[in-house]
Amino acid sequence: MGRAFEFRKERKFKRWSKMSKVFTRLGKEIVTAVKVGGPDPDSNPKLRTVMQNAKGAAMPKDRIEAAIKRASNKDQSNYEEVVYEGYAPHGVAILVEASTDNINRTVANVRHYFTKGGGSLGTSGSVSFMFDHKAVFRFPKGEYDMEELELELIDFGLEDIDENEGEIFIYTEFEDFGNMQKALEDKNIEVTSADFQRFPTTTVELTEEQEEEVNKMIERMEDDDDVNNVYHNIA
Repeated sequence: MGRAFEFRKERKFKRWSKMSKVFTRLGKEIVTAVKVGGPDPDSNPKLRTVMQNAKGAAMPKDRIEAAIKRASNKDQSNYEEVVYEGYAPHGVAILVEASTDNINRTVANVRHYFTKGGGSLGTSGSVSFMFDHKAVFRFPKGEYDMEELELELIDFGLEDIDENEGEIFIYTEFEDFGNMQKALEDKNIEVTSADFQRFPTTTVELTEEQEEEVNKMIERMEDDDDVNNVYHNIA
């Protein structure tokens, strides 16, 4: 996963530095989780995961509790999770994950970003086949032995394990998220974040100027409050 992973992580942390946007996104995820499974994290694994992610992002406890309370209000709008696919200039595949309470607004904005950037919004399935959908868990390395962890977790869907800057990253197939989440909880491993990411199966080489052009389009998308993640297949 190498350079592509490092590039995505760098961009993700750069975007996450805009804390107000991070907290807004996490608040939406909390609302969605509560609407689906209720306000008790002990019986709602999705909410438990989002709360872990919120804690890892340093979201204040009172904001987490306020989001749960707000979600329990019947008048609170729910958020729909949607995926948009298309192409940036130079044949770069783009996949946009968003959560919104107004589909018309979001699709209009995303189409505008594609058009303004010289790309085009495609139909469902037009580029998603170029990405593997993985579950990614992150937690401090501490005293854990990488080889022992690998052996202990392989029966729960472990595909890959990596260490970077004092943190361990666990990768599984999308479908094995629940199995791995439970296994880590049973081992009392305090996860910093648990989410889904998409990794390109094929990549395209660009010149520095071309990559800068595509990155400008991606950054406009990432600045949209409805957009959670933008994935691409630049090498």
